[in-house]
Amino acid sequence: MLKTILVALDDSEIADRVIQTLDDLVLSSNTKVILCHVFPTAESEIELPADRPHPESPNVSYFHIEKHLQSYQEKLPVESELELVNGDPADEIVRLANIYKVDLVVIGSRGLTGMKRIVLGSVSTQVMEEANCSVLVVKPGK
Repeated sequence: MLKTILVALDDSEIADRVIQTLDDLVLSSNTKVILCHVFPTAESEIELPADRPHPESPNVSYFHIEKHLQSYQEKLPVESELELVNGDPADEIVRLANIYKVDLVVIGSRGLTGMKRIVLGSVSTQVMEEANCSVLVVKPGK
């Protein structure tokens, strides 16, 4: 049984698909969901791959992201929390997964392939490799 699920969301189109996938899971009434967003720090922005959250711009403020996550949170049929943190996205997702001792991480993938994936890296791949729990990667719709 999934007691705690960490859902990693950025401000991209894939976020809605990640939430839809979460809705498709059969959750028990005592499941807890943590919706998280990671704001990259200056150090992590130096070589920011395309599938990582983009640096904060005037249009994408902390409050905008918080409101967006709250709108998802209101629709969840189970207990939930929000986590908005700063740092390297993959490192912070794994850190939160460890803190909450989650059973599952749900994360989106932007679908990088071939050389782009090799050169730019992937947050979802790094989370899969480093997390101590199962990871469900949601791919973009066709």
